[in-house]
Amino acid sequence: MTKHGKVMGPVDYLMIRFPGNKFTGKIAPELVDLEKKGIIRVIDLVMILKDAKGKLMILEAKNLEGEAGAAYRELAKRTDEWFSEGDIEALALGLPNNTSAGLLLFENVWAIKFKEALLEADAELIDMGRIPPESIAKAEKHLKAQGGA
Repeated sequence: MTKHGKVMGPVDYLMIRFPGNKFTGKIAPELVDLEKKGIIRVIDLVMILKDAKGKLMILEAKNLEGEAGAAYRELAKRTDEWFSEGDIEALALGLPNNTSAGLLLFENVWAIKFKEALLEADAELIDMGRIPPESIAKAEKHLKAQGGA
């Protein structure tokens, strides 16, 4: 449930890789800021650690300790466990050894009022997608070469 009732915004997930298992809490303040601004709502946050021998360890953000744990504590208070262990293991298969990853599930809160307007207008969303990161990187490189961004 959201504060707007039963309507939820679109839900996305991101998996962020940290080569060499160099995971810190430096991303947490930005996530907290995005939540405070009403742009996203963090639903689930899982840390995946793969050691040098390929052994997998899965930690919910609320169970993190140390510097990273302190950074994610505020977010972890409001998360639910939406990812199943099978989901997490399937996503972790492609991780190289000695690598960790953050798995983030979030609601796009900014879209709720737009979704409500669509419903009230009897409009139907017929397609949605995301431009691949490689295409964005290519566009950014092009913009930089032209002296933009």
